[in-house]
Amino acid sequence: MARPITAGVDGTQASLAALDWAGREAVRRGLPLRVVHVWRFHEALESADRDTQHGWVSAGAAEAVRAVSARHPELRVSVDVVEAGAVEALVTAAAEAEMLVLGSRGHGAVVGFLVGSVGQQVIAETTRPVVLVRAGDRPAAEAAGRDVVVGQQGGPQDSAAALRFAFETAAARGAAVRAVRAWTLPPVFAYSPGSLKLLDDAGGLEPFEKKALAEALQPWRERFPQVPVAEHVELGSAGQVLLETAVRAQLMVVGRRAHRTAVGARIGSVAHGVLHHAECPVAVVPHE
Repeated sequence: MARPITAGVDGTQASLAALDWAGREAVRRGLPLRVVHVWRFHEALESADRDTQHGWVSAGAAEAVRAVSARHPELRVSVDVVEAGAVEALVTAAAEAEMLVLGSRGHGAVVGFLVGSVGQQVIAETTRPVVLVRAGDRPAAEAAGRDVVVGQQGGPQDSAAALRFAFETAAARGAAVRAVRAWTLPPVFAYSPGSLKLLDDAGGLEPFEKKALAEALQPWRERFPQVPVAEHVELGSAGQVLLETAVRAQLMVVGRRAHRTAVGARIGSVAHGVLHHAECPVAVVPHE
């Protein structure tokens, strides 16, 4: 059975924008849409018992579903109202989904794309792709001419999951992929006879990086021949290069390592940076 695209909603404008995005993406991919509204009983509301509060939440979720169903009458939509902790419930929902789509609070005066603690924890804990959509997102941002930008780093297997997500999304939208590989000058002590030979064979540092990007893209070019691809290799920090390249992107895709460290799960510095400052929705795709 096909995995649904799942949207987490809570009644905020950001979550409704995420629901709109998820609905459009589900239609493009021919997948069902699942709407999950997570809530907790508030004892402080003395005038409203659990059943009453559940009724309020259910009514809000039903209204959101009616709205997205009216825009996409062909879409199969289901809704679940779950009383639980937000992170736990959303991670569980993501495990059963093609992707999980969440809202961001939007732009702040200083830090840009604000990602709440729940969103960051869900991204760090789940093994499925998570898309963050800011409150001001509109369908017009997906217009022709805007690329799906994807970050590539390491070897072909390190970025395979992110590249697959980017190509699948671009194919569903009739869009182009712009693959970005940032590189920095290594410290002198990082050189070894083996690495020097690789660089000599490639003709230098920048040609080596271009070759690495081309090799990572090759299997996805063959699998999605209809998707135009642009390659971008630039000296600089990965986060900054991605943000500068994605100024007019309709979606940015970045990977993160899906493993826990001694201090718990993390989303990674590159994903953290673009999530806070990107102008467009951001998909974070875990990989081993």
